[in-house]
Amino acid sequence: MILCDIGNTTFHFLIGKKHKKYSIKDEVPKFDERIFFVSVNKKATKKLLESNPSAVNIKKYINFKTEYKGQGIDRVLACVFAKNTVIVDAGSAITVDVIKKGIHKGGFILLGVSAFIKAYPKISKKLKFDFEKDTNLDKIPLQTKDAIQYAMMKSIILPIKEVAKNKNIIFTGGDGKLLSGYFENSIYKKDLIFENMKRIIDANNCIA
Repeated sequence: MILCDIGNTTFHFLIGKKHKKYSIKDEVPKFDERIFFVSVNKKATKKLLESNPSAVNIKKYINFKTEYKGQGIDRVLACVFAKNTVIVDAGSAITVDVIKKGIHKGGFILLGVSAFIKAYPKISKKLKFDFEKDTNLDKIPLQTKDAIQYAMMKSIILPIKEVAKNKNIIFTGGDGKLLSGYFENSIYKKDLIFENMKRIIDANNCIA
């Protein structure tokens, strides 16, 4: 069994315990094992199915109710088994979803870390900088490089803290580990999406 999470820019495969990523511009190889996938990208989905026509979209097996309009399947999948938690998926965009007593209460979307980094030089070439992961948020900066990183990280962290309050926070996504370090009541689950995919497949006997 191979799992695949198709995003806006990549095919992310979990093959056994190994991760493999392809750009959505690349050709997708034909796999011998059956593929189960979720996707937010119609063109990329078509490309996957052209090379692997027996691949199964597990979207139809997901039972998740919310009044939120337009929530992507990747966000749904991250939230589907949560009870009293804030789910933060920190990828190219950072999605934040609030779950209370198993009910999705809503959420919001922030620019991802890489998007912030790319945005500043578009304002001025003088604002180009090399991002440093250890940003001191307890001291007002005295140089431009630190000032940008301070503002960037505060812009991401403070809205999450405001909605999370005393709730536990689960971080996932490429920058999830970085952001989780700024929160005491948090854990980082690198493979949250794939873990939840497996639970859905097992619960619905999708392999049969």
